[in-house]
Amino acid sequence: MNAPATSPTRTAPGALPLVGHGLQLARSPLPFISSLRAHGPVVRIRIGPTPAYVVTDPALTRKVLVTDAAHYAKGGKIIDALRVFFGDGLATIADGDAHLRNRRLMQPMFNKAHIAGRGDAMIEQVTAMVGAWPEARPRDVYEDMNEVTLAAFLVALFGADLPEHLEGEFTALMPEIMKGTIRQTILPPWVTRLPLPANRAHAQRVARLRALIDQAIDHRASRGTGTYSGAQTVPDTAGCPHAAAREQQTGLFDTLLTAEDPLTRQQLQDEAITLLTGAIETTGTTLAWTLYEISRHPRIERRLREELATVCGDRPLRYGDLEHLPYARQVLQEAIRKYGPAWLVTRTATRDMDLGGHLVPQGADVVWSPYLHQHDPDVFAGPDAFDPDRWTPENVSATRGSFLAFGDGRRKCIGENFAWAELQIILATVLRTWQSFELTSPAPRPQAVVTVKPDRLTMEFRRKAATAQPTSGSPSHEVIVPDPGPDTPTPSGS
Repeated sequence: MNAPATSPTRTAPGALPLVGHGLQLARSPLPFISSLRAHGPVVRIRIGPTPAYVVTDPALTRKVLVTDAAHYAKGGKIIDALRVFFGDGLATIADGDAHLRNRRLMQPMFNKAHIAGRGDAMIEQVTAMVGAWPEARPRDVYEDMNEVTLAAFLVALFGADLPEHLEGEFTALMPEIMKGTIRQTILPPWVTRLPLPANRAHAQRVARLRALIDQAIDHRASRGTGTYSGAQTVPDTAGCPHAAAREQQTGLFDTLLTAEDPLTRQQLQDEAITLLTGAIETTGTTLAWTLYEISRHPRIERRLREELATVCGDRPLRYGDLEHLPYARQVLQEAIRKYGPAWLVTRTATRDMDLGGHLVPQGADVVWSPYLHQHDPDVFAGPDAFDPDRWTPENVSATRGSFLAFGDGRRKCIGENFAWAELQIILATVLRTWQSFELTSPAPRPQAVVTVKPDRLTMEFRRKAATAQPTSGSPSHEVIVPDPGPDTPTPSGS
């Protein structure tokens, strides 16, 4: 039995009639969610007339995600809106036997050895795309990173021999689908059900995406997949070049297609959409912010390039190099910490719960924010500063479980290993291909939508670094400072 709740749960100030705290969440979501820390470990807000309970203490968030996870179901406004698009993919499917079965089936796709089998094909794809950028022309870095991450993931998901017309349609469709999905999470549900042109266009794009996934699945089946089952990892192809070549041609999705307990076609579509969306929105956003921060901090850029030169020398990047690039991973982890990528996640209490002495009634939405936890000044000194040295082995223990970008517990992101590999491949390839890159837009401001994305971010890339002229008396080290100005994003689509 739950012990009785004893602590009063404060309601955040500033609620308005009818809309509650919705206006604050729409106008300045990141400052608002961060301000709730001052009101206690559990704070009540209202989204319209509906109360929700925001957890600001990471220890209590872990109770929601791990210790008492059975009583906090995957749900809430954001999840319900995403479910319209994702269907019953792994990120949105309700807790229960179906979730456990699907996760068990998909787990082999994301074993480190299995991912390594696609590593060289991903590097080849990323190298070709990044190397094709025209020199010294302003580029939309956010769009570029989304396009590169999608292309790399398509190679990993469906294999290196995916027909070019399918890859092209995926690349054209996904950005528009993501915009429509974000719109649906922001608007009231009744608006998204109206026969408006934007709603019809979104539904048509999603239907086309499902048709493309069907074609990709049929293509894999026609190629005679079935070299391994869903319970196996990558076979040993050492000393057998033909087997190794075949392994590079297959995709992670073949694991599901050859499973002993296969998913239905609808379930395969749902999982593919979930995986594609996660690969683009979160990974692309992280890489865009990473390149921005590198452009602001020459010392960090020098350390990254020195590490790459030490590991790779003059030869091309290989997948096995990634484990020898610890500083690159620190830089990426700091970008994930500072910018999310997810900023708001919801669960639904399935019974009356005592959460740190606060009563959370059955049916209530419980909200937790990786962004809030990862900007806690008691855990991360100077949280608005970009400091990769937070993640050295001797410093990482001080985070005290506040790094929750991939979630925790049984619903923790299944693709974490893949995300780290893809992030490192793309960052290393950009640094190896381009000797300098320079911001050409005003400093980007964070927009909190599904992820925390830059509102605008353009850069010029050059193959030969510009020669800087030293100034007399200039310091020999760089001070890492936070971005100027407050994080006051503008909601997408406004």
